[in-house]
Amino acid sequence: MPTATEARAPHSDAPTGHKPPEGRVGAGLFNPGQLVKSLPDACRKLDPRVMVKSPVMFVVWVGSVLTTVFSFTDPGDWFGWTISAWLWLTVVFANLAEAVAEGRGKAQADTLRKAKTDSVARKVDGTVVPGTELRIGDLVVCEAGDIIPGDGDVVEGVASIDESAITGESAPVIRESGGDRSAVTGGTKVLSDRIVIRITTKPGETFIDRMIGLVEGAARQKTPNEVALNILLASLTIVFVLAVATLPPFADYAGTHLTMVVLVALLVCLIPTTIGALLSAIGIAGMDRLVQRNVLAMSGRAVEAAGDVSTLLLDKTGTITLGNRQAAEFVPVAGVTEAEVADAAQLSSLADETPEGRSVVVLAEERHGLRERELVGAEWIAFTAQTRMSGVDVDGRRIRKGAAGSVAAWVKERGGTVAADADGIADRIAEAGGTPLLVAVEDSGGARVLGVVHLKDVVKDGMRERFGELRRMGIKTVMITGDNPLTAKAIAEEAGVDDFLAEATPEDKMALIKREQAGGKLVAMTGDGTNDAPALAQADVGVAMNTGTSAAKEAGNMVDLDSDPTKLIEIVEIGKQLLITRGALTTFSIANDVAKYFAIIPALFTSAYPGLDKLNIMGLSSPDSAILSAVVFNALIIIALVPLSLKGVRYRPVSADRMLRRNLTIYGLGGLIAPFIGIKLIDLLISLIPGL
Repeated sequence: MPTATEARAPHSDAPTGHKPPEGRVGAGLFNPGQLVKSLPDACRKLDPRVMVKSPVMFVVWVGSVLTTVFSFTDPGDWFGWTISAWLWLTVVFANLAEAVAEGRGKAQADTLRKAKTDSVARKVDGTVVPGTELRIGDLVVCEAGDIIPGDGDVVEGVASIDESAITGESAPVIRESGGDRSAVTGGTKVLSDRIVIRITTKPGETFIDRMIGLVEGAARQKTPNEVALNILLASLTIVFVLAVATLPPFADYAGTHLTMVVLVALLVCLIPTTIGALLSAIGIAGMDRLVQRNVLAMSGRAVEAAGDVSTLLLDKTGTITLGNRQAAEFVPVAGVTEAEVADAAQLSSLADETPEGRSVVVLAEERHGLRERELVGAEWIAFTAQTRMSGVDVDGRRIRKGAAGSVAAWVKERGGTVAADADGIADRIAEAGGTPLLVAVEDSGGARVLGVVHLKDVVKDGMRERFGELRRMGIKTVMITGDNPLTAKAIAEEAGVDDFLAEATPEDKMALIKREQAGGKLVAMTGDGTNDAPALAQADVGVAMNTGTSAAKEAGNMVDLDSDPTKLIEIVEIGKQLLITRGALTTFSIANDVAKYFAIIPALFTSAYPGLDKLNIMGLSSPDSAILSAVVFNALIIIALVPLSLKGVRYRPVSADRMLRRNLTIYGLGGLIAPFIGIKLIDLLISLIPGL
């Protein structure tokens, strides 16, 4: 049950649709100005030690060096110099795509660095030390106005914290000792009260330090799919190297001489340079799209895994339901009016600051016009885990409200009787997915049950539709809850999830994840408590809430800075968008190569084999023009596709076969047609230049 502190700030951790603060990277369309800003970084990446990490582009880099060297041997060869220039532009454009993607992360990191200040820490023993000298286990005191000197957990007190420098969220959040809202981050600011923090990280290893490294891409490793695709691209490159290497003997036999510049240009046009140039940018942009949504992915592997998730575990409270149960109705037992139940329930809830208690007061006012009253001499009975009920003693009456078993036992202890229909009403409410609270009174007429308050978990609007989308994506949804099976079943049916796990313990969550994984499925889940840490670590995609404990954040491979559990659905969609974007551009690149093959080869050998002229469907003006046009197109198409690689191909929840058909129709067919149009237009422009 939420604490009174949480009740006073019910929306402190909820996303509010705020605008990013000044300097924060927005998730908008591609800005052409980013190309100019990133150009110096792109040129710095021409270092062969950097280029060798991308096999395809390294071949282009080597080709650029070779054509430049051969051009120096014949300074008057305009064709060689032009080819060299465009090959270097091809390499720079490829680096530019990656530099632009990294540039967004660097802008985010600059904002985070502003939040990381050289703070001082006041230990509990009164000594003051620089924040950089804190060690794990140190206890520090922070009061209103203080900057928290390091990551840790609140072990004493409660305070409101300004985390806007990290999350961009202007509303303060509540952090308190105990429970799952105890973690604080170094660089954030205490707005009120006093807290004692136990430091949990070493200097230089704080959450902000990790965020800076991750959003800059410094810690980004290639994912398994990227590695596999790189191997495929390298294999295709080797095949085309061998194919091009065998052309000179055939050309000599046909009476056509192929220079080294022509062979290099032909090789660059035939290998999959487009996807080779954009592959790294696509991966970085996938992580960046998560950052734009205030989700920090600890690795590209996690983003990629999200795209292949087939089982999604969601906590019921706060994810599927609104998080706070609401009073829905007052149900009297036989011989009692609803107004009597409402009056007693409201009196026993006036001092109850929990959302459930406030909802009882509001419902009594709405249904029966009962307003809050000042009670003189009232003795309030607080809710405890032992008694499982609360109430008030006033005007000679003792009123109690709470769990059915506890209230019934209280009535019997005082010689009263429980109405025969009370258990039936409570069972009916439980079977409907609600929580029954018995209301009882002891007065001059003795102790007796008046009726039942029906507390109801309110399923969020649109959840059934969203789960329907996930089902169409081939993802199984499982609701996890501590509720009894009857209540869990009712909520699951209302929300539209595929399955549920009731009365779930940490061991139960772990067992469920392992069962799913044993069947070859990838599993995603969300959590915020220490008891969620084992399951978060076991899941393929573990999303920890930023409001949660340090253990949960350490265990997960993603951290949601907004602490919005429903964002797990968005994360899956972003992961799928990453995989679809990579597949679409790979399809486009390979189709491009096929088109360029038919554009160049016929033009090269038409003079020797006139029959090939039938394949020269573009009617290119000359062999030199055909090669130069293809090389120019090869470079320009990379720049043209940078916005798509950064923004991503729009994802729609459709079946795999429909997605494949769409991919082949748009990007396969588009990849075949675009080079024919582009190369022909460039050829026409080249033919207009005198002397070429």
